Amino acid sequence: MNNIHDQVHLNHSLELGLFHRIDINLYPLFVAIFEQKSISSAALSQSISQSAASHALQRLRVQLNDEVFVRHGNKMLPTPFAERIYPIVRTALLSIQSISQQKQNFDPSLIKTLRIAIHDEIEPLIFPKVIQHFQQIDPDIQFSSIKLNRKTIQNDLNTQQLDFVIDLENNMGGNIGFNPLVSDRYVICTQQNEITQESYQSAPHIGVSSRRTGILLEDIYLNHNNISRHIFLRCQHYSTALQIIEQNPLAMLTLPKTILEHLFYAEHLKIHELPFQFPPINIGMFYHSDLNENLRYQFLKKEIIALFA
Repeated sequence: MNNIHDQVHLNHSLELGLFHRIDINLYPLFVAIFEQKSISSAALSQSISQSAASHALQRLRVQLNDEVFVRHGNKMLPTPFAERIYPIVRTALLSIQSISQQKQNFDPSLIKTLRIAIHDEIEPLIFPKVIQHFQQIDPDIQFSSIKLNRKTIQNDLNTQQLDFVIDLENNMGGNIGFNPLVSDRYVICTQQNEITQESYQSAPHIGVSSRRTGILLEDIYLNHNNISRHIFLRCQHYSTALQIIEQNPLAMLTLPKTILEHLFYAEHLKIHELPFQFPPINIGMFYHSDLNENLRYQFLKKEIIALFA
């Protein structure tokens, strides 16, 4: 047991009689718990209940004659034995997956769930169209629209707790890819009849963000062009900001035009183009590039991209 890799390479004989005692279905769960350090998260990624995952883990412990994972606080941490066998198990599962996918066409009826994290202001632009499309494929698919947490995007995609993330374009780096779905531009909503760059910079502004702190996306672009503004209020929703604009004749709200079109605002409010050059913004889908060979993932990604083409 000191060097499992050496033992695997030295043992070239395949003892087929042993395999009727091996439950291969336990090993994807092993990989999921190892990577996510949580039985509940692993169960979610495997589309099984937490109780079923716990029972499967007990069977795996018996099969391997090892605890495999031990609880430490709110995490499930691998034993030294589990640390050693993880790369072997993962490689073996990838090989089996590759073989099973050869010369196959994906059966859409195999899609049971679709989990997307999305900014709540973007949700009305994207989710109704996605649900309508996939319900035509299979009306029994369970959909989850999950509140976006930008700090956990990479981990959530890597551990397959999410299928995709839909948000404004930014560079995640690493193995997180991006595909634009909707192109948009910023506009200004205010009571003022005319907007110049000078009046824009001197006006009180409302910023909208679900985060407690951090620079707003539009201010990143503004700062690159040496344009500054004073934000007197930071709130969580554009609908709230529009109500405050109704009460404040000098205030301004800068927001994506497509989002504004899905919101109610008072008739006396004016919509203006920005009085300076500003790049278009892309709303799109973040995905994990390591899953590009997965047939389910390929199908979902292709369908969503085609839906907004």
